[in-house]
Amino acid sequence: MTGISVNRINIIKPNWRGLRDIFAGTTTRLHGFSEDRFSELNLAMHVGDSDIAVSKNRKKLKKDINLPDNPAWLNQKHGTDIIIEPDKLNYPEGDASISFKPGKVCTVMTADCLPVLATNKSQNVVAAIHAGWRGLAEGIIEKTLLSMKCNPEDIIVWLGPAISQEAFEVGDEVREIFIDSDKDAKNCFKMNEYNRWQADIYRLAKIRLKNTGVSLIYGGEYCTFYDDELFFSYRRENICGRMASMIYIK
Repeated sequence: MTGISVNRINIIKPNWRGLRDIFAGTTTRLHGFSEDRFSELNLAMHVGDSDIAVSKNRKKLKKDINLPDNPAWLNQKHGTDIIIEPDKLNYPEGDASISFKPGKVCTVMTADCLPVLATNKSQNVVAAIHAGWRGLAEGIIEKTLLSMKCNPEDIIVWLGPAISQEAFEVGDEVREIFIDSDKDAKNCFKMNEYNRWQADIYRLAKIRLKNTGVSLIYGGEYCTFYDDELFFSYRRENICGRMASMIYIK
């Protein structure tokens, strides 16, 4: 590898307050060792990047952010499987993970899909959720929150960087899937000039969170598609890296 990264990795942190026992945040694409279309901080092994570069990126992430352990990476499938206390060595297949133990770094990777990080007021449970539109429609958020085993009123959620409504075009079939399960979802879609729909994945997630009784919801102000300096975007680049969203109990 010819790339040399000298800058420390920075992360985007939730704008929630008072959670001193919780670490949470999302990486950007800056300050890593990957090159070309994966430049610079690609953390995914499955996208065609050099394994050497990704390994160096992951080691740098752990060191720069001072993580207590390696992230518990998942083999994500756009489904609703949840891993309780994920094993950092086995790459379990699932799209969400939950931990009740300090130092367990629950992690999901995204590049347009919505990362959802959750904890509770007692700060004794954390969850990381990969919410693409398929998983979102199939109830990945609701299923994960139920598995956290705490009152919805006590759950605190951050919606990490994802694709914005202006950039997220979908067909009738996607809109109908959401509206069939909740009529309020129709307000999350607006028709464009090509007679297709622009979907608001942030708002779709908020509706589902509020329907479960969660009201402490933060984030939702970024767009991975339009901000090519900070983020990878699958819709923009097709072949690209992935950011990591992480949360753990200190």
